[in-house]
Amino acid sequence: MSMMNIGIDIAKLKFDVAVLDNNKYKHKTFNNSASGFADMLAWCQSLSSQDGHFCMEATGVYYEALANYLFDAKCKVSVVNPAQIAAFAQSTLSRVKTDKADAKLIARFCHVMNPPLFAPLPANIRQLQALVRRLESLKDLQQQERNRLDVSLPVVAPSINAVLLTLAEEIKAIEQTIKAHIDNDPDLREQRNLLNSIPGLGKVSSALLLAELPFSRHACAKSVISFAGLNPRPYESGSSVRGKGRISKTGSARLRAGLYMPAMVAMRFNPVIRNFYQRLLQAGKPKMLAITACMRKLLSLAFTILKSKTPFNPEFA
Repeated sequence: MSMMNIGIDIAKLKFDVAVLDNNKYKHKTFNNSASGFADMLAWCQSLSSQDGHFCMEATGVYYEALANYLFDAKCKVSVVNPAQIAAFAQSTLSRVKTDKADAKLIARFCHVMNPPLFAPLPANIRQLQALVRRLESLKDLQQQERNRLDVSLPVVAPSINAVLLTLAEEIKAIEQTIKAHIDNDPDLREQRNLLNSIPGLGKVSSALLLAELPFSRHACAKSVISFAGLNPRPYESGSSVRGKGRISKTGSARLRAGLYMPAMVAMRFNPVIRNFYQRLLQAGKPKMLAITACMRKLLSLAFTILKSKTPFNPEFA
């Protein structure tokens, strides 16, 4: 039996739906709410008795509720990287950029590419992810207020200090909640302890890795490195083009940002990373390239230790 391909262009308040069936499109807009989800599903089911393959972009956090709703409703749903849709649009010479056109484009992408199916993270990981991202937001706000305090007039300093005090209390509370959440979950607690055995990783970076990187869904270290966008991207073509290689950055920016400082610490206190870094410098590699390689090495080490369930050992590593 053939299948409808349903493209969803989602935004904060609404989402556009395009149903591709027998090379014909039907379009409708719904509210991005629980009632809108139900209305959309009922509308799609009224169009045909065929099964539908829903597809949407991973746009911020706006897609998560709808993707989870469709998954719970036993629907076939895919969530794809927006870069894939953008590349597909270029390959089809798409010239129109509207919500309706984007929904049609995603439906066409779903029909042609048949992307892999979405599976939500376990509830304990989703909760940890929400807490870790909240902590990140609070620390960003704290740094913004500190910057304002440095350049503000004395008349507004008391107000900024009051906000800083509140932020410090909230940050401490969230950190305690994160610790309790991990301590009360046997699997997360075991993984946290294994990660903390690696010199360079601490409570903050370990929580980030557990929240943002679903290790159990990756079969090898290369897959984890690609997920973080730390995989090398050579720039070569023919015999004349030999451009400067860079990392792909097609992955989690949070992980890349969160691994920088742990890698810097590991270059001093982790013998495996320190020796690796020194070898790269002695081979004439640029410093920034060597630091990026250390981030990659640290992530690979974390994956290996979690898979083997064996604490860090310099000889083993």
